[in-house]
Amino acid sequence: MRSLKIMDGCKGTQVFAINPSGTTPTNGGVGDKVGHSRVNSVRSRSNWSFQAPNPTGNNALVESLLPYELPSSDLLEPQIEPCLKTVDFVEALADVYCRIENCPQFEKSKMYVEQCAIFRGMSDPKLFRRSLRSARQHAVDVHTKVVLAAWLRYERREDELVGSSSMTCCGRNVECPKASLVAGYDPESVYDSCCCSRSGGDVDGETADADEECSTSKEEEADMSFYIGEDEIMCVRYKIASLSTPFRTMLYGGFTETRRQKINFSQNGVSPEAMRAVEVFSRTGKLDSFEVRIVLDLLSFSNRFCCDELKSACDAHLASLVCELEDAMVLIDYGLEETAYLLVAACLQVFLRELPNSVHNPNMMRLFCSSEARQRLAMAGHSSFVLYYFLSQIAMEEDMKSNTTVMLLERLGECATESWEKQLAFHQLGVVMLERQEYKDAQCWFEAAIEAGHVYSMVGVARAKFKRGHKYVAYKQMNSLISEYTPVGWMYQERSLYSNGKEKMMDLNTATQLDPTLSYPYKFRAVSLLEENQIGSAITEINKIISFKVTPDCLDLRAWFSIAIEDFEGALRDVRALLTLDPNYMMFHGKLHGDHLVELLQPLVQQWSQADCWMQLYDRWSSVDDIGSLAVVHHMLANDPGKSLLRFRQSLLLLRLNCQKSAMHSLRLARNHSTSEHERLVYEGWILYDTGHREEALAKAEESISLQRSFEAFFLKAYALADSNLDSESSTYVIQLLEEALRCPSDGLRKGQALNNLGSVYVDSEKLDLAADCYTNALNIKHTRAHQGLARVYHLKNQRKAAYDEMTKLIEKARNNASAYEKRSEYCDRDMAKNDLSMATQLDPLRTYPYRYRAAVLMDDHKEAEAIEELSKAIAFKPDLQLLHLRAAFHESMSDFVSTVRDCEAALCLDPNHADTHELYGKARERLNEQQR
Repeated sequence: MRSLKIMDGCKGTQVFAINPSGTTPTNGGVGDKVGHSRVNSVRSRSNWSFQAPNPTGNNALVESLLPYELPSSDLLEPQIEPCLKTVDFVEALADVYCRIENCPQFEKSKMYVEQCAIFRGMSDPKLFRRSLRSARQHAVDVHTKVVLAAWLRYERREDELVGSSSMTCCGRNVECPKASLVAGYDPESVYDSCCCSRSGGDVDGETADADEECSTSKEEEADMSFYIGEDEIMCVRYKIASLSTPFRTMLYGGFTETRRQKINFSQNGVSPEAMRAVEVFSRTGKLDSFEVRIVLDLLSFSNRFCCDELKSACDAHLASLVCELEDAMVLIDYGLEETAYLLVAACLQVFLRELPNSVHNPNMMRLFCSSEARQRLAMAGHSSFVLYYFLSQIAMEEDMKSNTTVMLLERLGECATESWEKQLAFHQLGVVMLERQEYKDAQCWFEAAIEAGHVYSMVGVARAKFKRGHKYVAYKQMNSLISEYTPVGWMYQERSLYSNGKEKMMDLNTATQLDPTLSYPYKFRAVSLLEENQIGSAITEINKIISFKVTPDCLDLRAWFSIAIEDFEGALRDVRALLTLDPNYMMFHGKLHGDHLVELLQPLVQQWSQADCWMQLYDRWSSVDDIGSLAVVHHMLANDPGKSLLRFRQSLLLLRLNCQKSAMHSLRLARNHSTSEHERLVYEGWILYDTGHREEALAKAEESISLQRSFEAFFLKAYALADSNLDSESSTYVIQLLEEALRCPSDGLRKGQALNNLGSVYVDSEKLDLAADCYTNALNIKHTRAHQGLARVYHLKNQRKAAYDEMTKLIEKARNNASAYEKRSEYCDRDMAKNDLSMATQLDPLRTYPYRYRAAVLMDDHKEAEAIEELSKAIAFKPDLQLLHLRAAFHESMSDFVSTVRDCEAALCLDPNHADTHELYGKARERLNEQQR
């Protein structure tokens, strides 16, 4: 747990006092439900060796499993990312932070949407969600509030929750459908409880009052009447005149009607019922007693006769009635025809909150897709870049090649006015056209994006030219790009597509050095080794990236390799794991559904009963084999798909593997399949906590405990409470909660985690003996990660050798565990620490502590340039708060205040509330101002 400090937090603000726990602040919250440790692939790389298949029966078996032959390197190519991507990401972060801070308050929402677009390309979805909330917080007009509130709801994917309505309110103004329909700038109240969560007024009483007022005699005696056919509508002249300038002119402007008490209104297309309603409104200002059709007539009347107050009242009244999709489908056309802003907003809100399902509804998409539809929305004040940004992103996720996606992106381009908006819209159109194999159009859109300033779109131009047969032109273009800009990994990756032999491999190796998170170089090298009949080496190569970045395509490739060497258990493990990430995944270059391959492989491996599966899960969980554990859970769910406990376990494993989207999907399925109210509340609590709603999560835990005391409810409450700086009293309460959890029935997997967390609280409370007991008890039930906590206890007791040995045990049990190597480096001398941290970086380049440690050592040795370079190497592919803050501090110590300010601004873009960076930023700006005087 982040706040329980399973691994020590980064303490102090000194530049060189670095501790590993600060390495991954974005993983600290949710992932720590199951511990901090990251794992590598199921098998150690050294365990793979190529064995020639049996030339008889087994060979035929392998051929039957590989009907599409082995993978070919010619069919591999990296995906062009459909997001904004800059050559200097730090500069982009710093720039958007400064503009947000300095722009007028009414412009902040739009700036935060731009920040969203920048964060979209980063691996941490929390940054995107935080920026989206800020955009909603600073929204001014109803349209923007409606779109952003719906987008926030979509990011939580509440559409996957059984029994949840699209108009269900989360209890806060930020997403409340009613609050979104109220115009105005009020950023302070956006996180307050909304009117939905408070007791409503006496609506029935208000309606009754209105009816009574309408039915009583008029306060003023009627002095005129309108005739429509044979119907006479008695009116008060000055009340009717007050409705609009045309009526005032007609009734008091010297026209014939001025002198008449009876006016024939039959030729104006107004029904008697509508005119009576106009008369009532002129006296009461209310519409509550009228049927919807009458109010719609009044809306048309108000437009025809310029009755602004009547139109506003009709607009607001009709908007308040839109609660269901059927209502919205009926009323949206009326709203667009009469340009009723609030009514259209209310209908639009229902459509947007029905996403992603509404993307597949042609009746709804007709309202957005064509140019005419966009212009119609614009007439009603509801066409915007943020609307089409939201719609197009969902369309791309659902089906990138669809005509709907293309049309929505074209509308996005039409709405684009700012440079970054054009870059995004044109680049995404290029990506979609490339997927549709419309290469000429793709090239045109990419070129338009480049003209708008998006350098990364040059990759798209090169790819489109390559697809059209101009390989050398594509190579020259990428060569020019590398020469013109500071090289980054994706440049060399793209150029490798257009070269051969040693030059190609050199580019791929350079790409990996600059950005080890790019998967294509590993995949290409692995398949190339396979083509040279070095399958063991191919598996070793693909294992390198699977050890820190688990994706379906890499698991697909490893399964392919495993079948080739007749390791059917390994293949089945990987196929089950990738189906957990993507249940619809098509194997073998999209030619075979993963489920079908599971059916083919199952008869070739040892069969397990459900009891065997539990034993296998226990063993793999204990040995920090997350992919293996994931495969076992997938097997168990095939036999018992409604088991919510297994879905919850699945979500925990996926969080450990940093697959947050899939983890949240599994957690929602756990909630949907829960068999009791108290269990459902726990899963809803975790969903709330994982999406940043800590207080609501605590409320769910307490409600669950009130229904039934359970391990998971107490554990959730302890976990959520501990997500803050604990004082002595709070620590005692968390200890009590964890002890209560341990008294409740559960399995060893979860009890081991509770004991581990309890030990962490005892350590923070300086109760080391009690902590040691907890960790020892956790180890007795095979909770392997407790070795790390026990090592910490030994270290605090000044038993450094024992701490080192304890971490060695963890490394041996968990195979190549990057976090274990990283942690062990704290308990040995500098040279041994360097070796451990080098191994940690090799196993997981995304861990930032090793870079910070090496940079601090270099700084201590007065090698400032090398220290900066060490940090810059990691920042290039992972702009991390701690890395940026440390580099800023280094720049400040070297009196390079320009670079200090830039790094501080980039860091504050990632976390605007980071106190140490704010302090450093203030000092650096003062010094910079002094230099410039």
